[in-house]
Amino acid sequence: MNALLAKYLPPKRLPTVIAGASAAMLAAANTFEHVFGYVPCQLCLYQRLPWWVALGLGCLAALVIKTRPTLALLISITALIAIAVGAGIAGYHAGVEYQFWAGPSGCSGTASLSGDLSAALSNVSDGPTGPSCDEAPWTLFGISMAGYNFLISLGLAALGALAIRAAMRKA
Repeated sequence: MNALLAKYLPPKRLPTVIAGASAAMLAAANTFEHVFGYVPCQLCLYQRLPWWVALGLGCLAALVIKTRPTLALLISITALIAIAVGAGIAGYHAGVEYQFWAGPSGCSGTASLSGDLSAALSNVSDGPTGPSCDEAPWTLFGISMAGYNFLISLGLAALGALAIRAAMRKA
């Protein structure tokens, strides 16, 4: 397994794999939102943040890989940590969608109606609320977008960790 992994995912390719996967995940999320009209909830938007961090770090690591390979490896590790954090966020969101636990109070998808003028003005100034975090707007084979994000994030973090482990053993 390590020889196969070292052959197809050597440390010099890891930054581009991280950047490419991050760009693909962000492109998919934005396609669902802007092309197919799926409005993201608060947790959906939080799930995108680690991918943005990993994209930036992956690009930075790819830029310095030839001149500073050790630095590029450390940056790649940091990007993989961001992706693992994203897996945690996505796993939490999937659990909220599948009713395993309650979501955050600000993710109900409904504006609070109150007779109080200041609360009404606050609702107007904050803008429209997004959809509820506990309803999956799209599923494939019973797995929601958050569920797929969890699986992909966890898989990429594990694959990257194995590639780094193989690189460190080789060094």
